[in-house]
Amino acid sequence: MVLAPAAIQDVAELRQLYFDVYGHGYPVPLGSDPAVMRRLVCDGTAHWLTARTPHGDLVGSAVVQTDPGNRVGKLVGLAVHPAHRGEGLASRLTGAVCAEAFSTGRLDSVYATVRVVTEGPQNVVVRNGFRPLGLMPNAVEVEGCESLALFARYADGVLEHRAPVDHVPERLTALLSAAASGIGVDYSGAGQVPARPTARAATGAEPIELIAAPAFVRRRFLERFPGPDDRFFPLHTPNALLVAADGGFEAYADLDPVAGGCALVAVHPRPVSVAGALEALMTAVTRAGADYAETLLPLADTEALDVFLASGFVPSAVYPAMRRIGDRFHDYVVLSRTSRQIDFRTTAVSPLLQPYLRAYLTAWTATYLPLHEVSR
Repeated sequence: MVLAPAAIQDVAELRQLYFDVYGHGYPVPLGSDPAVMRRLVCDGTAHWLTARTPHGDLVGSAVVQTDPGNRVGKLVGLAVHPAHRGEGLASRLTGAVCAEAFSTGRLDSVYATVRVVTEGPQNVVVRNGFRPLGLMPNAVEVEGCESLALFARYADGVLEHRAPVDHVPERLTALLSAAASGIGVDYSGAGQVPARPTARAATGAEPIELIAAPAFVRRRFLERFPGPDDRFFPLHTPNALLVAADGGFEAYADLDPVAGGCALVAVHPRPVSVAGALEALMTAVTRAGADYAETLLPLADTEALDVFLASGFVPSAVYPAMRRIGDRFHDYVVLSRTSRQIDFRTTAVSPLLQPYLRAYLTAWTATYLPLHEVSR
């Protein structure tokens, strides 16, 4: 196999490769939208490698998209033609494209969201230095509703320069314990903040208005968050705006009805502004075609975390040392919520992810099955 950077003339063959691997079910424009693919090849924000046989047939692809401003990358689009599986090509592509991305010195970490229908993809990333960070049930629509696992690989020295966290919400205990075994990060010294009561509905917030006008939303987003330090959700650009009827908040979302998911990128004036309105907000998101929603919050922001945890969001993953501020790296937490029934019967969770599965089940039970109900 010959590995080489993707070129414009490869786009048609790459689309065919993704079709051969996923059929019509691939929910990422990178493998289906020629305009997006050409932009990624040319704009310098992605490292894209292809694999060809000695006869010139394109049989493999892997991409690391980058957010240079936030120094974070994402491994996406890993695909190997069915006729060439079992030859180690997926692992070779992953190692090569990540090595190329880190060699620039402009990335502190690269993450990957991995399907868990089989253990194969999990093993590929682990063999290439990725560490497990968590599990997001019902996160994407591929061949039906599927869960994803989150992994990350770090540049040298990053984890050793994390900023300490003094206090964390009590409901994150199980997740952080899983991180201790999965990543080797010890959170035992952080004090625990007791859980707050379930949030009451905010008067005046309903109905939530959803504005799906991507260009307008992006302009408005930059007006509300003009400085790079004011916004942090790498590799996500809002395309929808959720507004409270009383004007109390504006929630910016990356809404993807094809994949059935929504990322809540930012809230103006601040995340706690959605207190008591998240139920109505989730109803609006579901009506727009997303059965899954997630948000990303600093582990040190116990107030914002409490708001989402009190409104049915479940701690799904922890991303240590995700954001660089000065000479220190700060930890973040992924919180998620799904409106579909969660079914793990077809999920192949590798031993490395088992602690995160147990942590998710513990957190989900604490959120949706109160102890007095269990005792009955």
